[in-house]
Amino acid sequence: MKKSTLVALGVIAVASLAANKPVYAAFEIGEAKGWKLSTDGIVDFFATYNVTTKGPGAGHSLSLLSVGGNESSKDERFGTGIGLLPSVVAFNVTAPTVNGVDSNVRVGIYPALQNKANANGTSNRFDTSPNIDFREFFYTAKGAYGELLIGRALNLYQGKNILNDMTLLTAGVVPGSAFRGNTTLGHIGYGYLYTNFGPQARYTTPDFNGTKVAFSIGEPYAISADTTKTNAPRLETEISYNKTFGGTAVQAWLSGLYQSAKRSETATARPGKTNESIGGAYGLGAGFSGINLLVSGYGGKGLGMVSVQDGDFLGSSSVDASGKERMHWGFLAQGTYALTPTLTAGINYGQSRQETGEVETISIIKCQEAATTSLTYSFTSFIKFTGEYTYAQNTWHDGAKQHSNQFALGSTFFW
Repeated sequence: MKKSTLVALGVIAVASLAANKPVYAAFEIGEAKGWKLSTDGIVDFFATYNVTTKGPGAGHSLSLLSVGGNESSKDERFGTGIGLLPSVVAFNVTAPTVNGVDSNVRVGIYPALQNKANANGTSNRFDTSPNIDFREFFYTAKGAYGELLIGRALNLYQGKNILNDMTLLTAGVVPGSAFRGNTTLGHIGYGYLYTNFGPQARYTTPDFNGTKVAFSIGEPYAISADTTKTNAPRLETEISYNKTFGGTAVQAWLSGLYQSAKRSETATARPGKTNESIGGAYGLGAGFSGINLLVSGYGGKGLGMVSVQDGDFLGSSSVDASGKERMHWGFLAQGTYALTPTLTAGINYGQSRQETGEVETISIIKCQEAATTSLTYSFTSFIKFTGEYTYAQNTWHDGAKQHSNQFALGSTFFW
């Protein structure tokens, strides 16, 4: 595999996600003159085993399930490390309230547990330095006017799609060996796209009877490998609703994305022209009597199949060989049920799809789909154990298929 592909894999794999707020309330460790310091975090560990059929070979785009040097053979692999969410150590600084404005700073540090990987994807037991990602570093100022966020945080577009996936705190889809040393995928590329953490300025309105609207101006991304100028910002918006009616909690959201980028003047296709990423996403969830149901989805053009605006990743890019944006869409359906106060069962199914372009030199992936079932036991309020099975399948536009049976067993500690 080309070195550039491995580098791209590392970039995407490191970029997993976490919620902007701690799962449990942080505890305070100091206070002086109205200033407070608190901490929260997560330690998660998952052992995974997968049996994956070989990829379709030459003439096809690469596969998330086997990329890493084993595309032409069956992959049976055991691994240990983090799941979709890395372990987290976060610190929160609360400033004194001034003129009715509450200000906070959050620093989130996200380390991996497993060793770094060798060139062939195996564990390098002599390189124990974990990947450490400072993906959260922002401040908020909240008052009667709403909330202002400045810094590096989870992007708005498809953010809630990811945060409401039950595999956020488990493993979900286990990717090929090139991802070793990083995270699993959950349903990234199999029901939603990874929105990424990025520098941004964001405004969120006050809560209007359960409804909030947010707008952000963020760092622009390269839409394709031919992008040479990102001279326009990445614009995102989200409208969300969260309300409880008696014993039923309801949530819904819509989010959107727009960005343009100039192609190189020397590009083979459409030199000097503009590419655009335009996307919408949605979600609807309800919880009652121990049951939680969710459906979410997305659609648009120039989005990609793994991370939003993923360029020429795995040969299935946001833009086709003619330099025009592909159409992308997907969905995730999910249900969980609390069998007892300490035991919860869950099941979900998702797809991510892309259409062929005007010009194709290889057969690209048509559909990435996965179903996950899990059983989670709450040993205490801050320790959980999870067993999980995932079936994943990739289908190319010429009908070629690849599938994987995957198992995960792990534990998560919250504070």
